[in-house]
Amino acid sequence: MSDAPTTIALVDDDHAGELLTLRRAAFVTEAQLYDDPNIPPLTQTLHELREDMARDDIVTVGAWEGNRLIGSIRVELEGQKATLGRLAVAPDKQGRGIGTQMLVGVAPYLPPEITEIWVFTGKDSKQNLSLYTKHGYEEQYDQAAGDLTYTYLRRVLGSVEVKDETTA
Repeated sequence: MSDAPTTIALVDDDHAGELLTLRRAAFVTEAQLYDDPNIPPLTQTLHELREDMARDDIVTVGAWEGNRLIGSIRVELEGQKATLGRLAVAPDKQGRGIGTQMLVGVAPYLPPEITEIWVFTGKDSKQNLSLYTKHGYEEQYDQAAGDLTYTYLRRVLGSVEVKDETTA
């Protein structure tokens, strides 16, 4: 067990292979939940990931424990809207608040014109939905994508109150 502090920082192309490995390890449980081994985080190639990371409208933020990437989140920027996706935490680090640290820690990497943040997750991903609603995201709509149904949630910046653990 490491006692290195967790830091939040950008993930660059030099760490693309590590990012791909992290996402694949983290999304296995989602694939099992939906009985679908072909969800995008598991089928994306290293080349596709690098192309995605090179886009001007994409920011990839990571949680680091020393030199180890233990979490990541992809942020797509569009006008005044940021969409978070592919929130991943290494399986051996899950349940320790790293996902929460990334949700909160992404703010400094957003341009000042961002006024709302959107997230999406599988409709049956109860743990993810609970995490997002606890941090001020409100369900907006569901959208089918093949056999999967995604729930989209939104948080307007400046209007969030984090729910207390005892009342969540």
